[in-house]
Amino acid sequence: MRRTGFLTTALFLTALTATAQPRQEYAVDVNARCQTVEGWGVSLCWWANMCGRWDEESVDRIIDWMVSPEGLNWNIFRYNIGGGDDPAWTNCTVHHMGKGKGLRAEMEGFQDERGGPYHWQRDSAQRRIMLKIKEKRPDAIFEAFSNSPPWWMTVSGCAAGHKDALTDNLRTDCYEDFARYLVDVCRHYKDAYGIEFRTLEPFNEPTTDYWYQSGSQEGCHFDAKSQVAFLRVLAPILKESGLRTAISASDETCTAHSLEVLKEYLRSGAIDLIGQWNTHTYSADRKTRREVGNLARRAGKTVWMSESGSGGRGIEGNLNMAQRLIDDMRDIGPTAWLDWQYVEEYGDQWCVVQGNFARGTYRKVKNFYVRQHFTRFIRQGFCIVESGNRQSLAAINPEADTLTVVLLGGKEPSTHHIRLQGTSASGGIQAWRTSETESMEPIGNIRPTPAGDIEVRLPEKSITTLVVPVKALPLTSDKHGVLFRNKH
Repeated sequence: MRRTGFLTTALFLTALTATAQPRQEYAVDVNARCQTVEGWGVSLCWWANMCGRWDEESVDRIIDWMVSPEGLNWNIFRYNIGGGDDPAWTNCTVHHMGKGKGLRAEMEGFQDERGGPYHWQRDSAQRRIMLKIKEKRPDAIFEAFSNSPPWWMTVSGCAAGHKDALTDNLRTDCYEDFARYLVDVCRHYKDAYGIEFRTLEPFNEPTTDYWYQSGSQEGCHFDAKSQVAFLRVLAPILKESGLRTAISASDETCTAHSLEVLKEYLRSGAIDLIGQWNTHTYSADRKTRREVGNLARRAGKTVWMSESGSGGRGIEGNLNMAQRLIDDMRDIGPTAWLDWQYVEEYGDQWCVVQGNFARGTYRKVKNFYVRQHFTRFIRQGFCIVESGNRQSLAAINPEADTLTVVLLGGKEPSTHHIRLQGTSASGGIQAWRTSETESMEPIGNIRPTPAGDIEVRLPEKSITTLVVPVKALPLTSDKHGVLFRNKH
C-alpha cells in the first residue's frame, strides 16, 4: 500500500509538471500563401579564397555538405569580384587586411591599371570552389558582387575605403572604368566557364561608416545619390554586353538603411535600372523589415535577404540566428535567404563548418544542423504559409501534399498545439530535432490528433522540424452558398 501510494504520488507530480509546461495553440493556414522559396545559400567571400586551396577530397566533401539535398541543400552562391589592393601598399599599411579579418580578406583584382590587360589566372581558389559547386549543383544560381573597385580607381588609393569613412571612395572619373570592369568579369565567366551570373551587385553596405583606408577588408562608401549616379552608368553598359544578368542593389547592412536607400531609388527612378532588391539584416526590426519587402515587391522587384550572421555562444547563439531567419522570412518575405560565411577558423557562430585554413581540417558545428532544419526541408519551390506563432516557419510543397513546420523551443519546455487550416494531416509525421545534446536527430511518436491537428512537445533550447503529409479538405458550402473547406 505504501509503495502504491508512492507511485500514485509520483505519477500525480509528473502529470502536474507536464500540465504546468507552457502550452501554445495557434493555426497554420495553407491557403494563406506568401512567397515561393527560390533557395538558400551563402557568399563565397572569404572562405572560398582559403578552402579552394585544399586537396580535392576535402573540397569535394565540403561542397557535398553544402549542396546535397540531404545536406544543407544550398543552391544560391554569391561570387565576390575582388577589387585588389595596391601591391606596393603606397597609400596604406602593408597587409592591413591580414591584421584585421585575416589574409583570407585580401582578394585579388583582375586589372591593375586603366585600359590594362586582365589577369584571369588570379582568384583561382574562389573560382575553383564556384566551378565545383556548378559541377555538383547544375541548378545553382550565382550572383556576382563587389566590395570595392580596384585600388587604382579609388580616391584613397586603398581598396579598404576612404580616409574619411563617410566619404565616397570611387573617383567620379572612374565610374565608367568600374562599370566596365564588373561587366567584363561577368562576361569572362560566361565565355570561359559557362557561368552566367543571374545578378550583379556593385555595392556592399555602401552607406555605412565601416570602410576606411588601411581597414580590415575591401569596402567602398557610396551615398544613396552616388549609387543612383553609378547605376545610370552601369545599366547601359551591362545591357550592351548581351548578358542576361540583371543588376541587384543595394545590400545595406540593416533594414533601416535599406529602406532609406530604396526610397531614394524610387524617388529618382533608379529602381527601374535594377531587377532585384537585396538587403542584409545585421540589424532589423519588424516594421522596417515589412516596409522594405512590401515597397520592393510593389516596384516589381525580386527580394533577397542576401547576407546575415551573428555572434553569441553555444546553442543559444545558434537559435537566436534561427529566430532572425524566421523573422526575415516572415516579415521581409524574401525568396532567398543567404548566410555570410560557410567556413570560419574561430568560434562556432559565424559559420556552419569550423576549419583550419592552413591545415585543411574541418568539422560541422551545431549551427550546421540548426540551419539544416530550414534548408533541407523547406525546399526550392515550397511556398511559405501563414503561421500564428512567431517562433515558427511553415511552408507547403508545390503539390500541396507535404507541409513543413519549423519550431523553436524557448528557455523552458513547451507544448505546441497546431490547428491546420485548409488541410488536414493524413499520415505519420516525420520529425527531427536539434538541441544541446542532439544534432538533427529523428524523433518519433508524433501522430495527428483525431481532428487532424498536430501536438508536439518542444524541449528547452531546441529546434524541431515536422514534415507532415497532408490532404486538401473537401469543399462544402454554408447557407449562403459560400464555399469553404470544413475540417470537421
